[in-house]
Amino acid sequence: MKRPLPVILLALTGAGLLYASLFTDVYLRYVRPGMHLMLVASGVVLLALAAAEAWSWRKPDADDHGGAEHHDEEHGHDHAGVPRAAWLLLLPALSLLLYAPPALGAYTASHAAAKEVTRQSHFDPLPATSPLPITLTDFTRRVQQDRGQAVKGRTVRMTGIVTPAGKGGGWYLTRIIISCCAADAQTVKVRVYGAQAPSANTWVAVTGAWHPGGTLGTSSAPAALDARTLKKVPRPVNGYTDDLPLPGM
Repeated sequence: MKRPLPVILLALTGAGLLYASLFTDVYLRYVRPGMHLMLVASGVVLLALAAAEAWSWRKPDADDHGGAEHHDEEHGHDHAGVPRAAWLLLLPALSLLLYAPPALGAYTASHAAAKEVTRQSHFDPLPATSPLPITLTDFTRRVQQDRGQAVKGRTVRMTGIVTPAGKGGGWYLTRIIISCCAADAQTVKVRVYGAQAPSANTWVAVTGAWHPGGTLGTSSAPAALDARTLKKVPRPVNGYTDDLPLPGM
């Protein structure tokens, strides 16, 4: 007797992938944008496999009318039933269609591995724009590696999510970065001083200047900011990169 479980699993998973990648931006909570076409293709393939499996039911199967069953009975086997645990596989398939998982946020940022800032030996002059839009990664690199101390006294502007600092109090401006998928998420953080933290996971734009400490341009200098202004901003479409603040933010 044919069982519907394989077809149901294939169809739901395929439909879920296509829904998440074509009609919403939910897929960005799982993978980087560059994998969009691969997700769409995977969804199409899964639906095609489901259709092929369902179509195969139309063909007479001699084994379904006694041959295989008699053989199994002789050897003490019964393949008619589907393990109950197999139905649990429906849950992740249904979740793609019915439940969008929460975006990675402050909890992930406080537990994910810190992204190592790559070494850079040469730094171009900074634009004269004030406040200067800058990524958290570039700000950290300038603070800890730029011997020319180009950020000294400069007013900069960055965006990210609010992440509580933990037992010591205070908070960090954070970006969660996905290189491939959510499982490899890493973070970059800048400590913020002089501004009351909004609730965790709030997206904010912070304007301020480097918070002195250690020797600027060396690893002893903290990636920290004395905030002058703070404004809540909408979450970017793809918040899992370390990009410059969007115009108007």
